[in-house]
Amino acid sequence: MDEKILELLKESGAAGWEVTDTVKEGWEFYFIRHELDQNRIVDTEHVTVCVYESIGDGKEVGSARMEIPAGSEESEVRDMIAQLRREASLVKNPYYELHHPGSGVPESQKAIDPAVIAEDFIRTMTELPETESEDINSYEIFTSSMKRRFINSNGIDVTSVYPESMIEVVVNARKDGHEIELYRNYTSGTCDAEMLKKDLAETMQMGRDRLNAVSTPALGSGDLVLAGPDAAKIYEYMTAHLSSDYIYRRFSDWAIGTEAVKEVKGDRFTVKSVAHLKNSSHNTGYDSEGATVRDLVLMNNNVPEAYCGSQQCAYYLGLKDCFRAQNYEICGGSRSAEELRSGNYLEVAEFSDFQVNPMTGDLAGEIRLGYLHQDGKVKIVTGGSVSGNMHVLMKEMYGSKEQRQYDTMVIPAVTRLCHVQIAGAE
Repeated sequence: MDEKILELLKESGAAGWEVTDTVKEGWEFYFIRHELDQNRIVDTEHVTVCVYESIGDGKEVGSARMEIPAGSEESEVRDMIAQLRREASLVKNPYYELHHPGSGVPESQKAIDPAVIAEDFIRTMTELPETESEDINSYEIFTSSMKRRFINSNGIDVTSVYPESMIEVVVNARKDGHEIELYRNYTSGTCDAEMLKKDLAETMQMGRDRLNAVSTPALGSGDLVLAGPDAAKIYEYMTAHLSSDYIYRRFSDWAIGTEAVKEVKGDRFTVKSVAHLKNSSHNTGYDSEGATVRDLVLMNNNVPEAYCGSQQCAYYLGLKDCFRAQNYEICGGSRSAEELRSGNYLEVAEFSDFQVNPMTGDLAGEIRLGYLHQDGKVKIVTGGSVSGNMHVLMKEMYGSKEQRQYDTMVIPAVTRLCHVQIAGAE
């Protein structure tokens, strides 16, 4: 980063400022089947500046943010800072303080080689058990070494070095002249080979089953089982409601020391912030505002104990040492995965679209592939939809004792929601 930017900010007269300098060094590989089509090296740097202005008698503060283009002349940077000050003066928020230096131990600056991580992904993809009817159409691999430096006007100057990866995979399945594609997108830090092979093997099985599916019957109300990445959206509803931002803006009424969900018949979940999670793409050590990330129990057996989130909302709530959680672990399941897969239920393995509104809790998804279990028989189904509301569904919701990781979240491997509305396609 051009140190001149820091000098100009110090000279600007702004009430406060923050600078985030992110350097990305990466490799990209594009495969058709397993033949390399092209690859390239990525080397970029982005410097973002946020300026704060004290308004009136200091009881209000405004802020404005801008990326400083690489190669900007000193006069251009000076003009951009002046523009940010003008824009910030037009925003009026109640006064709050930026983070001050914490007592965290400086993070290790161990070098990361994205080419080695990419090699792990490529080797894993060649080990997949493909068949004549199910195989890999194409895949793209993106691996990076990220170096993020954060500096603010209160004296914070911290740097995190961490890996960030993504792989996109298209799986083909065919039968009797019919063919479908299933798309998968995996984000992580490094390559979790075991998880990737397991998930793609399951995806190939789903492709085979999808070609044999019949229309989903109209079930009215029933139990829904989720055992894939869509289940993470269920638990994101919980983490959102434990954020200082949701609490301050009254999107959440989950109060510390009081049961989050009343009249619980199902499991009472525990939510934790985890500073370091193996293979996560967010093992940064510090959050985007320079606060030290740490292990912290946010909710214990359905009772909130702490909040994570932005410094602005934390300050308004009177919270100390708040930070934005980077990784989460959700546990508290009372039953095994096998027990949750018993009786009558619909397990949806693939949605055309699945959404959980983190504010309202509304849940909805269009079924692309499901397994309907009724009276000891299993029917492969497609079409129709599921709907409900998390505020109600959490009263009788179960998670398995077994867990599974999806990048920044470790959640129960199997989740069962009771009394979900299931519309048929027949």
